Amino acid sequence: MSGSQASETPLKELMRAGDWASVADRLRGLHAADAAEAIFLAPKRYAGKLLSLIHESMRPDVLAELVDMGAAEILDDISDHDLSDIVEEMDPDDAADVIGELTDDRGEHVLDLMEQEESEDVRKLLQYEEDTAGGIMTPSVLAMQSERTVGEALDAIAYLDSEERFVYAFTVDAQNRLLGQIDVWELLRERNKSRALRDLAQQPQAVARTDMDQEQVAVLMNRYGMEVIPVVDVQGRLVGRITSDDAIDVMEEEASEDLFRMAGSDDVELETRSPLRSSMVRLPWLLVTLVGGTLTSWILRNYVSRIADVLILAAFVPIVLAMGGNAGIQASVLVVRGIALGTFKGRDLWRLLLREVLTGAIMGLVCAAAIGGWALFLILRSPESLSALPAVFLAGIVSISLFSAMTFATVFGACVPTVLSRLRVDPAVAAGPFVTIANDVLALLIYFGVTVLLLNAAVLS
Repeated sequence: MSGSQASETPLKELMRAGDWASVADRLRGLHAADAAEAIFLAPKRYAGKLLSLIHESMRPDVLAELVDMGAAEILDDISDHDLSDIVEEMDPDDAADVIGELTDDRGEHVLDLMEQEESEDVRKLLQYEEDTAGGIMTPSVLAMQSERTVGEALDAIAYLDSEERFVYAFTVDAQNRLLGQIDVWELLRERNKSRALRDLAQQPQAVARTDMDQEQVAVLMNRYGMEVIPVVDVQGRLVGRITSDDAIDVMEEEASEDLFRMAGSDDVELETRSPLRSSMVRLPWLLVTLVGGTLTSWILRNYVSRIADVLILAAFVPIVLAMGGNAGIQASVLVVRGIALGTFKGRDLWRLLLREVLTGAIMGLVCAAAIGGWALFLILRSPESLSALPAVFLAGIVSISLFSAMTFATVFGACVPTVLSRLRVDPAVAAGPFVTIANDVLALLIYFGVTVLLLNAAVLS
């Protein structure tokens, strides 16, 4: 195959043809993220072979991207010795992510094969929980004693044995406790080279502690527009930093996790191509939904006989369920997102709940008026709806029931994630099947409860 033909041939066809030289040429011309995506999309049996064709200098970045994509199974195709060589060249936080995907025994073996300095950095990060500031930080920081001068700081930066690009220099005391930070650009612009760093340092807008949840870290960085946030331990000692690209990764990960939970699934599905495993992830919530369906069918069976004389009212059950479910989901998604971004706290939550009560009532009134007109039209034109009760009265029952169901569903949808958040349960769970099931059951109870109550009142009068 000629060079021009190989450049135009899809990568999968080159692999099937066994033209690995052309595949290697194609991969070498890609950015690390694009090469990782090409490997991720390729048939699983080729993943290890494709990674081996990547140039050694780019292999650490490609492997880090693949692990972020959820393709950790590729690690099974790499020997421990080769893996230790690749991990040694990674940033410590990326290396910790890779080691964290291995079994304890294999991870320990890979760490033992690494150079001592690199392995110690990774071990320090592995002691922290994966979803905390300590778990996502990098220990590489530019830290200096606050008594040092600008000239001494610049000399130290010039002779740094590191390829890291630092935005801030952090000032610390003799015990390595964080005191302040200085923009490196300000150091370069300072004309008085004998000026002490403590005179230039400013308090960071926010500081993350090693045990702080990663989502909270991302919220802080987004709120204050921070490029870098310092990380300290419980004694206030500087142990690392988190950069904006790490925060973006966290926000993407958390958003993906929330979306899956709202759909009654889990982001573990991103890490598998197995239909059986995907089914096992989704089935629990579907079975819970099925239980909810049996409850609604049981309620229907028990109440239908009580409205047998006005069976036309049963025709509006699907509308009441659908509108209540939609109103509840709208409210819960709004609150879940607000909690995730940290915009709803304290009194704001109570104001939000009050607003949702009023919002639900307004939407309920509008929809109740619309459904009342439609119900009146259907009842008047349905021979089976003949009843001693006026058609306007029956249409009014439908309107009042829908108003009550939508108002309640809106308040319920807003309250559930708030309560779950206080109980330290991920509120995203509330925006999925849970609210849908609960709203269906409660909306049906409200509908039939209002219907039976008004029908009994009409008979007694």
